[in-house]
Amino acid sequence: MGVGKSTVGALLAERLGVAYRDTDADIVEAEGRPIAEIFVDEGEARFRELEREAVKAALAGHTGVLALGGGAVLDDGTRAALAGLPVVYLSMNVTEAIKRVGLNTARPLLAVNPRQQWKQLMEARRHLYAEVADAVVETDDRTPEEVAQAVLDALEVKEA
Repeated sequence: MGVGKSTVGALLAERLGVAYRDTDADIVEAEGRPIAEIFVDEGEARFRELEREAVKAALAGHTGVLALGGGAVLDDGTRAALAGLPVVYLSMNVTEAIKRVGLNTARPLLAVNPRQQWKQLMEARRHLYAEVADAVVETDDRTPEEVAQAVLDALEVKEA
């Protein structure tokens, strides 16, 4: 959350001359409401179901840069589907996360004690991100442009 996946993803797509897609945006468009409302109205389990389907559809029909929501890797099938694809884990520390996301947030998983919640989420997910990633790119104290370049360098990809 707040790592810059949407901004960096769009920059990468532009540099590579390919389309950009974000599965969180796909869910919002399909449902006609923000993710926070889905969490409140239907719960996290329903959101994860929608997320799983959005990722499956995107992987089947998109060939450009794809950004996945932070919880997408919680699903075994999603992790398996990512095998063999170039995957980058954008990482940051808790201090940077709080600077970017803030303490007063509309993000449903950070609603109570955001600093502690973020740490718990990362402890639960970090190993899954590392499992699917071909490269880890630190985003702390970097501009989106610097992160995009670091991703290209890590994957040894040339710009279009």
